[in-house]
Formats: sequence, C-alpha cells, structure tokens
Amino acid sequence: MTTIARMQRANRGTQFRAYRLHGSDPALLDPFMGIDHAWMSAPTFPPHPHAGFSAVTYLFLDSEAGIANRDSQGNRTLIEPGGLHWTAAGRGVVHEENPAVLGSTTHLLQIFVNLPKDRQNAAPFALTLRPQDVPVVQRPGARVRVPLGAFGDARSPLTPPTEVTLMDVTLEPMAELEVPVPAGQRAFFMPVFGSAEIDGKSFGLEDLGAPVMPTVPDATTHKLVAKADGAKVAVFIGKPLHQPILSNGPMAFANKESLAAAAAAYHRGEMGSL
Repeated sequence: MTTIARMQRANRGTQFRAYRLHGSDPALLDPFMGIDHAWMSAPTFPPHPHAGFSAVTYLFLDSEAGIANRDSQGNRTLIEPGGLHWTAAGRGVVHEENPAVLGSTTHLLQIFVNLPKDRQNAAPFALTLRPQDVPVVQRPGARVRVPLGAFGDARSPLTPPTEVTLMDVTLEPMAELEVPVPAGQRAFFMPVFGSAEIDGKSFGLEDLGAPVMPTVPDATTHKLVAKADGAKVAVFIGKPLHQPILSNGPMAFANKESLAAAAAAYHRGEMGSL
C-alpha cells in the first residue's frame, strides 16, 4: 500500500526556506535518511561535521548561482546549476556549503543517504558531477535528468558508495511518464512544482504530500501524470539497507560504539577543520 509522507516547512530567516521530508520511522525512506528541498540566498549553516552517512547536494537548473562547497579533506568545489556533489562522510568530515554569489538564490535538494554499515568507518571522500555530464532522457511531454542511478538506457557516470537513483522529472500539462522500479527497491516521489498523480493518487505542494511506494519482490512500473499546469517531481529509488540508525544529529551509525567514537574524534579535532 502506498504511504503518503508529509513534508514539513523549515525556514531560517529570509535567506533559507525548505520543504523537509524526514520519515518519523527511519525505515520509511531507507536507504535515504531525509531530503531538504530548499532555496538558499546567503550563508545559513556554519561549518559542521558529518559521519556515518553521505550528504548529497543537487542544484536545479533554475538556480541563479552555484554553491561553493569545501571540506576538511581539502576539497573545494563549485557545484553549478544542474550539477551534483556527493560527500561520503565515512568516519568523519567537516564541510560547509554557501551560495557562490551572495544574494543570488540557489534552488537545491540536500539529500542524506545512509552508508552500508561496513562502509560507515571508511575514509571520507567526495564525488562531483558537472551539469553537462548529467544524462537526459526525452519522452513525449517529459524531460528526465538522471544525476544518480539509471533510467531507461541512461546511466549516471557516478558510482556512489550507496547505489541509489535520483531523477529530476519535468512534465508538461497532462503528460505521463512510466517509472520502473527494480525488484526489492523502494521509490518515493517528492513534488517540486505543481501537482501530479502517481498510479491515480494525487500529490503536490498544496498538501505537502510525498507518496512512498512499498518494496515488493518483483519489478514494478508506476505511472506518473502531471495535472493541468504541469509538474516537476524528484524521484528517489534505492534498495533498503535494513540496518539500525543511531544518530546524534550530524552523525549516524548502525551501532552506538561507532557513533560514540566519531563524536569523540570530532571533539578531539581529528576530523580536521576549515
């Protein structure tokens, strides 16, 4: 049975506003831990640590500027509109992201993806995908960008530590798109603009609904249909990891020993600084 998760509004002053999708049950979005669909126009979050999972930033093409990303591993990256940056935090990293042009609005997804427990204590690393390297699939009335994973014959060139799919789908009014989901994987749909239906069930920003499909043993296909004004939808697909999530906020591990060790390492300065 389809579950309708509810997004929550999360604003910080006038420079950051977001719709936040974080399941109250950690198993609901597994292997994803949460998503922020946000607009940011000024520095909002100071340098902060992450450990045990991945922090992924995807910029929509309508962003007025890029995002400057830097971390304690020495990575310095400009995430351009339409591009993606994946920080696999592993045993711990400190990072920061700010609009590259202050006052210009960036439009983004901040995606938190769990790491398999045997990779949670690995060394941190980063992956970057330029906008021109994102595969694009054209279907009647639909344009699909595939920054992660695969759709049809298109496959992202990235090989992240947790295999997931992200599709940035733009639908013309009343257009349809069939979305295949591999056996044993979970899919959910986050409205970005407008309203749509998935398998006949309506969702959109007016009710902050995000349909979450059940995982089933066989491959399935879901029909995504835009309403009369068209729609933009972010589609997330991944295989659940089925592992515990113990978190102190910026860090999350499958066991309390690793969580405590990461927190102690950060306070000793072992994750580095900016």
